[in-house]
Amino acid sequence: MTHGRVPDVLVFDVNETLTDMSPLAGRLTDVGLPEQVLPAWFAGVLRDGVALTLAGGRASFADVAGDVLRTLLARQAPTADPERAVAHVLDALPELPVHPDVTEGVRALHAAGHRLLTLTNGSAATTRAVLDRAGLTDCFEALLDVQEPGAWKPSPAAYAHAVRTAGVPAARAMLVAVHPWDIDGAARAGLATAWVRREPGPYPSAMRAADVTVTGVADLAR
Repeated sequence: MTHGRVPDVLVFDVNETLTDMSPLAGRLTDVGLPEQVLPAWFAGVLRDGVALTLAGGRASFADVAGDVLRTLLARQAPTADPERAVAHVLDALPELPVHPDVTEGVRALHAAGHRLLTLTNGSAATTRAVLDRAGLTDCFEALLDVQEPGAWKPSPAAYAHAVRTAGVPAARAMLVAVHPWDIDGAARAGLATAWVRREPGPYPSAMRAADVTVTGVADLAR
């Protein structure tokens, strides 16, 4: 690790890092959209949320996610009732499972004495529902979202909120995330980073590299 020491606090991203979002594809087909639209929808949510932050605006994950979904419905499923469709898809977020490696990894890290937090562009309440269902909530000392700092990751304000909550300097915390843009943002904010490489694609050369690359949370614990 470039920071030269094991971090005191591990800050976990949630969507796609801890949660398996693939079941949402079924909800999309329920409302008339092809399941292949899932990555485009989620990418659009991140794009618009980050754009709002850069412009000085703010909105919740649910509001942005609903708006992006309404646009997709208007283009690809114009006969669907947009409000019912949005509710049907977003209501599934608290019911998402965690990836198979997460339970083992989180429990091992917690048992080893590491302090664990979550930081999501989504909702802390949704994070709690997912972790409750997985039986992992007690392993985390704080479940954070970006509503208090009013800035979506990768804004420095989001990471500052996490380390301030943990009461440690940024250099003594590590962000664990599947998204390279999140890794890059955390690195620029002074945190150590662990990239969870769940897909075979390369890490973007234009972004700051992760201090550690792992295949999952259980791999990180090892």
